[in-house]
Amino acid sequence: MPTSPGSVTAAELRQRCQAGGEIAIVDAREEGSFHERHLLMASCLPLSRVELMAPGLLPRRSAPVVVCDDGEGLAERAAARLIEGGYTDVSVLAGGVAAWEAAGFPFYSGVHVPSKAFAEVVEHEYGTPWISAEELAERQKRPEPMVIFDSRSYEEYHSNSIPGAVSVPGAELVYRFTEMVPSADTFVVVNCGGRTRSIIGAQSLIDAGVPNRVVSLKDGTMAWHLAGFGVVAGATARAPEVSLKGITAARQRADAVARHYGGMRWCSIMGLGAGSMTPSWSRECRRSPPVFSRSTARSPRPYSRRNCRGNGPSSSIWR
Repeated sequence: MPTSPGSVTAAELRQRCQAGGEIAIVDAREEGSFHERHLLMASCLPLSRVELMAPGLLPRRSAPVVVCDDGEGLAERAAARLIEGGYTDVSVLAGGVAAWEAAGFPFYSGVHVPSKAFAEVVEHEYGTPWISAEELAERQKRPEPMVIFDSRSYEEYHSNSIPGAVSVPGAELVYRFTEMVPSADTFVVVNCGGRTRSIIGAQSLIDAGVPNRVVSLKDGTMAWHLAGFGVVAGATARAPEVSLKGITAARQRADAVARHYGGMRWCSIMGLGAGSMTPSWSRECRRSPPVFSRSTARSPRPYSRRNCRGNGPSSSIWR
């Protein structure tokens, strides 16, 4: 096992990123500094919280990891801690973000940049329809059937939401759609805090082939608030349980999307317990497999740390 990290230049790191292999880029600065300027695919892993956050961000300890900073020496210290924690392929970006910038490579500011950029590309390429806050407020005054789905987490929705909205997290929109929208005449609005999840949620329903007119709320709850409309604190409206009819419809729509985009299929892995993997995944140790929990806050056995290691935001305690 190595006792010190390797070193990678900005040009070498860019080449590795473009090659398509697995690589984890983490930034050892605190969130404020990270948000001001960082590499596109980097995740914030502050030196002060390496031991707490690394197992969740980097569940496979043989995965290639590159640590960066802005030349303050934080990367070297974080890399040393990762090696102490059992990570076997750790390098430091020589010269940090400053060297990356000096090489002429792009850097970014803000949070969740890759997902936000993805949503903008989706809206541009697919022409995802949207509605403004003012238009939505006018529509709410009419007797026409309409539903507003808040595609954020329930906790975000509960904190502040648009009057009349129902909490339907984005990953559950297609799954719960039949139960929530029995009529094809119902106008469907998908909103979030800003715009990213609104766009992805609306386009997901459109791609799934629902018969309704579906739009995203342009700039989400933020735009609603800035337009001078009131928001609700403490809303509790949630989707009902899904019936067999709803499950069947959701599966048919998911299969249609899979066929359209090249035959991808979802599969359920039964009996996947803590620390276990299917035999085929166990043999494939050269790349980290994504594992998703289907549990929700209302499930009989909600997601917890006891699920499969690597599944979720905090897989294990440093050991």
